[in-house]
Amino acid sequence: MAERILSISGLRGIVGDGLDPEYVTRFSAALGTMLDGGTVVLSRDGRSTGDMLIHAVLAGLLGTGCRVIDLGIASTPTCGVMVTALGAAGGLQLTASHNPIEWNGLKPFSSRGSVFDKALGERLLSVLQSGPTYRGWNGLGSVEVASAENSEHLARVFKLVDVAAIKARRFKVVLDCNHGSGSVLGPKMLRDLGCEVTVMGDTPDGQFEHPAEPLKENLTSLMAAVTSSGADVGFAQDPDADRLAIVDNTGRYIGEELTLGLCADHVLSRKKGPVVVNGSTSRVTADLAQKHGCQFHRSHVGEANVVSKMLEVKALLGGEGNGGVIEPQVGYVRDSFVSMAYVLDGLVSRKITLDTWVDTLPQYTIIKDKLHCPRERVDQACAALMKAYGTAKATEGDGLRLDWPDRWVQVRASNTEPIIRVIAEAPNSDTAKSLCAEAVELAKKAVQ
Repeated sequence: MAERILSISGLRGIVGDGLDPEYVTRFSAALGTMLDGGTVVLSRDGRSTGDMLIHAVLAGLLGTGCRVIDLGIASTPTCGVMVTALGAAGGLQLTASHNPIEWNGLKPFSSRGSVFDKALGERLLSVLQSGPTYRGWNGLGSVEVASAENSEHLARVFKLVDVAAIKARRFKVVLDCNHGSGSVLGPKMLRDLGCEVTVMGDTPDGQFEHPAEPLKENLTSLMAAVTSSGADVGFAQDPDADRLAIVDNTGRYIGEELTLGLCADHVLSRKKGPVVVNGSTSRVTADLAQKHGCQFHRSHVGEANVVSKMLEVKALLGGEGNGGVIEPQVGYVRDSFVSMAYVLDGLVSRKITLDTWVDTLPQYTIIKDKLHCPRERVDQACAALMKAYGTAKATEGDGLRLDWPDRWVQVRASNTEPIIRVIAEAPNSDTAKSLCAEAVELAKKAVQ
């Protein structure tokens, strides 16, 4: 049996090889027990295995007395929004995010509409280990079906931007939903903003047309479509639509890292406040915070850690370099819809094309690699890099991050896969590639 991956953020695994209905029911029942049979918002990202798993989830939640509001196929940020809109005790999204098609998972939400923090995650794992408490025949829960084409989510997003001005610009947009849950709300939002939209993968059935993670090598068809149609911008969502990658009007992939950079540049130009990113995120956002005279903070990697830091410093904006922007006015969860709206609003206010705006941002090259490794051997990799790079400033506690005046490298265990992630950034491509490759080789030798 393959490894089930449990963390404070939830559960992931390969369906039929580690992630089975019995365990999914137990996990869901542990959540229902923890929430004391309260109201739970439930949704899923469109993967074909969701049809089977949803019944296992419902068995666990209903068996522990929960009132379930089932959104059907909906994005992860929509689930978070509806938890707060309905005053629910929590939420649960069935998703494996960017993992391949054979994966699925369960991501629980707190009553704040955010993913579980460390305390809540550890409490859930404790209930999971000790066993859930099921109700008798007269104490079972109920199910209500609600629409995932959610006006509440859009209403919160539209309050942040000049809707009339965006409509007047009549942007031409290509949106790659890749058969994920973003296709439920994404095309509607863009059309409501007056955009002429070409949608790729508009059926949310989980039958991905390309690998699920919105990386450059996976988005060649989007880049071609932007160029051939003369679009102003191309947007690519991951399967649960909490992450966004962007292609500019020339067909250039500008990546996930600059999604947060563009949004930060736009938001901080209008209002001042603290910004939070994680330790794996590009220096671009740090430079922009300095440019706009705003406080900048880094958290440990993981959406829950970013949110905790945002709450601590009362952040105006936060996010991660994987294309995940967190806007507290909408919800404490990564949100691709917020990102799209902010990019369009920024283009309107600047009266420029996207490629021109991108070229005004700080220029770095970030390289990401990975190698398979048991979590318990990650410390060996960190120790090897610490020894090899003695002149760098070391930050421990979330793997290891090593900083020099003009570059940095990080090695850490993934929260969602049995791998080590290695990330390096420098002002030019050659330096970044060399640093990342060297770090990978050092880590590989250390864990063999």
